Amino acid sequence: MSAPLSAFAAGPGGPGSSGDKDGDSSWGLGVGAVITQKAYTGYDRETKALPMISYENRWVKIAGPGLTVKLPSWNIDPSQRVDFGLVAKLDLGGYEQDDAPILNGMAERKGGVWAGAKAEWKTDLFELGGEWTADASGHSKGQKFAVTLEKTWRLGRQVMLTPRLGATWVDKKYVDYYYGVRASEVRADRAFYQGKSTTNAEVGLRTMYLFNPHHAMFLDLSVTALGSAIKDSPLVDRSTENRVFVGYQYRF
Repeated sequence: MSAPLSAFAAGPGGPGSSGDKDGDSSWGLGVGAVITQKAYTGYDRETKALPMISYENRWVKIAGPGLTVKLPSWNIDPSQRVDFGLVAKLDLGGYEQDDAPILNGMAERKGGVWAGAKAEWKTDLFELGGEWTADASGHSKGQKFAVTLEKTWRLGRQVMLTPRLGATWVDKKYVDYYYGVRASEVRADRAFYQGKSTTNAEVGLRTMYLFNPHHAMFLDLSVTALGSAIKDSPLVDRSTENRVFVGYQYRF
């Protein structure tokens, strides 16, 4: 859920535009809602309201539940550069046993704080990003590595469209924690299952409508095709997950 918040906060000319100059900073407040369909069998579509808090200067960027500490950039030429950063973000994933019938009798799986590093190659034609994170909370003890390719188009002064493609590798500890079934959790319709590493693929579209320099609305749509190690879990009956994020932000 932090991904759309971070991207909106970084939108050119929009709320939370980058504060890269000495002494320059920007911040904003708003509210959003995330509607998610998870792959667990019988899991109802879930809606969560989230505050949208953003702040950015030349050293840090805060966007929703995510924090980036900026490292020195590599300016290749006037049309392209590579930005580096250290990241920490709150993951609101996981489940409780009463979230779906298939999860009855399962131990709770928690979200937590993930931390790592990222690099973003920004050019006039596209942005290519890579991010590695590990579960700093110690719940899953897992790791992720995500690659995202996106391009932003501006339609006039008010509308921005950003389609994206992405892939996220998750290790076996992550899959085993969120999609595995322990020996103590086995029942007739839920076999023992140990997770393996796998890769999920994502396609998405982010939009921003700027009413004026202070007010903006956002919409983010995404569909994730799950890797085979997740689809094979006895807890899952879907091959995809989808998410809708909509929000409003005021930039000061």
